[in-house]
Amino acid sequence: MESTIVMINLFGAVALLLFGLAQVKDGVSRAFGAKLRTGLATGTRSGLRSFLSGFVATIALQSSTATALMVASFVERELVKPRMAQIVLLGANVGTAVTAWIVATGIEWLSPLVILAGIVLYRSGSTSRQGGGTALIGIGLMLLSLHLLSSATEPMRQSPALAAFIGLLDNAWPVALAFSAGIAFISSSSLAAVVLILSLASTGILSAGLIIVLVLGANLGGAIPPVVASLSGPPSAKRVTLGNLIVRAIGCAVALPLAGYGADILEMLPLSPAKLPVDAHLGFNLILAALAWPFSRLLSKLMLRLVPEEAQPDNAPKYLDQGELSTPVVALASATRETLGVGDLIERMLMRAADAFEKDDLAKLKEIPSLEKRVDSLQQEVKIYLSKLGREGLSEENGRRSIVIIDYAINLEHIGDIIEKGLLPQVTKKASLGLKFSEDGYEELKKLFHLTIDNLRIAQTIFVTRDFKLAKQMMEVKVEVRRMEKQSSERHLERLRDGRADSLQTSSLHLDMLRDLKRINAHIVSVAHPIMDEHGLLIESRLKDAAE
Repeated sequence: MESTIVMINLFGAVALLLFGLAQVKDGVSRAFGAKLRTGLATGTRSGLRSFLSGFVATIALQSSTATALMVASFVERELVKPRMAQIVLLGANVGTAVTAWIVATGIEWLSPLVILAGIVLYRSGSTSRQGGGTALIGIGLMLLSLHLLSSATEPMRQSPALAAFIGLLDNAWPVALAFSAGIAFISSSSLAAVVLILSLASTGILSAGLIIVLVLGANLGGAIPPVVASLSGPPSAKRVTLGNLIVRAIGCAVALPLAGYGADILEMLPLSPAKLPVDAHLGFNLILAALAWPFSRLLSKLMLRLVPEEAQPDNAPKYLDQGELSTPVVALASATRETLGVGDLIERMLMRAADAFEKDDLAKLKEIPSLEKRVDSLQQEVKIYLSKLGREGLSEENGRRSIVIIDYAINLEHIGDIIEKGLLPQVTKKASLGLKFSEDGYEELKKLFHLTIDNLRIAQTIFVTRDFKLAKQMMEVKVEVRRMEKQSSERHLERLRDGRADSLQTSSLHLDMLRDLKRINAHIVSVAHPIMDEHGLLIESRLKDAAE
């Protein structure tokens, strides 16, 4: 009976830890999700920035799995290069290890205060503050779980059965590694596995060598959930998560025979024996990052061979299940997912056009016509699907949501037309004729291209979350784009009056691209109109004064 109570307490403490981790991830995503995604997508232009982006994102989300899946989706959309994605995950691994090290510093006594602060912040009202409050509550629950884990493992010191099991593992390190990897995989968290090892190590029943082996297993098991989650994804996403698993597996294979020597070295250092698991966890990931970083390019090429490209998918929708039409809420969610996919295609088209504009690379434009055909086909499928849903009779709220989805899909299709019929021939003309803009004109167009891409990413977030603050921010962006377009046109005309040869040569091209980018942004901003209208802030397509 006593052993049963101990196990219930232990599993309950682990469950609380996992729940706390989930709360932190959910809260941070709600409070800073858009900024995190944008930062992770744009902060990968160099190896060091990629490493730091992965590190910071994982510290914030408390989940290297979440970071891995996020960066895999960016690779799929070609926002992050595969090589940089591998470096991002090295930073994510170190971020998880640093998190484990921090929670082991004995600050669990702060849990009531952190939970109280989280509740106060959560009740403050705004979405971002509620997200921050949820994250604080999650951190407090994590710290509380450490205290419960310590109490739950205390009776184990005198357990003959546990001593026999530990002795078995100590004499079979590969089995111990597999056992720890299984725990990390089942819990979908290497952090949870390391914290559990930390609690067991505090009882004094684990040898230093076994601690290192168990930590290696936690690292290996923690890399498996992202691989499983990306199995149904495109090859580009699979390569990222599988590459991370291969790096950790190689690291564990090399470190396992050396675990005894590593234990001797750690015991010689002035480190606390009680914190040996987190010290070993951090040391392993730092060494692995340093050794694997130089081979990131080679790893990307290897993954390209191991996971080759699949045949080009047809234009059939992925999520529009006819069987879901009888359940409007589910059908609307599926239509939303499909429309988000259309937005991703538009983003790829814009990225292609922007890259070709900056690098005069016509090869980057070849995919745009086929992408535009997919956009046309999918938005038509979404409209047909939702028209069938409307025949079933919808509630007023579901009816409004259906119209919002259709409107957004139509606006995305219009953007695709502008890119194919406007930007594509314009950029092609620039590259094929070797035309050179003035330095100022080039920078103005480049800035507007990047702003347009960022606005589309925010629009995708608004479409899903219907966040009022983001919608209001998007409406203000429309004014900013109009101002940028007007200023660029005026400056261009000034350069023409000054007789600048480069401006004379590219005059019509410059003005046409400004016009088309402005039109694209107008379609993007439309995603905010229904939200502003619901709050009574939209009158004849203009935003009321914020003071009203």
